[in-house]
Amino acid sequence: MDNKSYGFISELTLDTFVIPPGGKYPIFLLGIMIYFSGIICNLILLTLIIMKRNLHKPMYFILLSLPLNDLIGISAMLPKVLSDIVTETNTVYYPLCVLQAFLLHMYGGGILFILAAMSFDRYVAICMPLRYSSVMTPRVLICIIALVWGLDFVLIVSLFSLQTRLPRCKSVIMNVFCDNPSLLKLSCENTTVNNILGLFNTAVMQAVSLSVQTFSYVKILITCVLTRRSEVKTKAVNTCFAQLVILIIFEIVGTFTILSHRIKNVSTDLQKIMGMLIFLVPPLLNPIVYGLYTSEIRSTLLRVIKNRVAI
Repeated sequence: MDNKSYGFISELTLDTFVIPPGGKYPIFLLGIMIYFSGIICNLILLTLIIMKRNLHKPMYFILLSLPLNDLIGISAMLPKVLSDIVTETNTVYYPLCVLQAFLLHMYGGGILFILAAMSFDRYVAICMPLRYSSVMTPRVLICIIALVWGLDFVLIVSLFSLQTRLPRCKSVIMNVFCDNPSLLKLSCENTTVNNILGLFNTAVMQAVSLSVQTFSYVKILITCVLTRRSEVKTKAVNTCFAQLVILIIFEIVGTFTILSHRIKNVSTDLQKIMGMLIFLVPPLLNPIVYGLYTSEIRSTLLRVIKNRVAI
């Protein structure tokens, strides 16, 4: 590539799935069903929390960030992939590719920080019930939510501010969507600093999230063991189990995705699908898990449905 074009590649080519003849429309329809299922489930959860006064509590105001984050993740990835499949095009302009990658990384870090904030709220509610209203004040609540999104934003911006300054000498993204590792591979320069920062940011996200959650759930477990009050144990099970299930789902899918790229003889299409799961499974399951295991949300939704049917 000549010096004139080096670093100024504006149109990128995404890798594609190997789809058999006649398969693109069934795959597209399946993808559309998955997408709208995720959108509808998360919008229902968002609407319930916003519209119903009995859910206007610190726990649910923090929870509000989870479906919002899920909507960002699934919307940033799936529509573009489905569009490329049905139109048989696989090009994207560099700025849009960076935007997609930025949103997807924001989504990944957001899940970890949101779950940490939710676990802290449950720790205060179960371990310090008499002080809950004085600890989880509106001011503290705003600070927690701002810290969740602010820390996530700062870490991801720092990652992409280094990446976008690198000159580009390649134009092929070795994935069906854009992410930071794929964008780094477009450069022929030394990316050691970027890789170190990426690992550092990932370590910070995991360390902050898992340490807060470990502390909170250990304290909650100790409280449940020591207390004789059944309502405390019921409250802990109803509100904490859903969060733990969501965390386990995210970590298993994330680990499975990473391992799929390390195992030899795994088809490239399977690796691409594994890479997509982290942006599909949590947005689909998170609102369902909360609807099933959080009694207040479940009862509120059933009450709304009964009122609609009665009308």
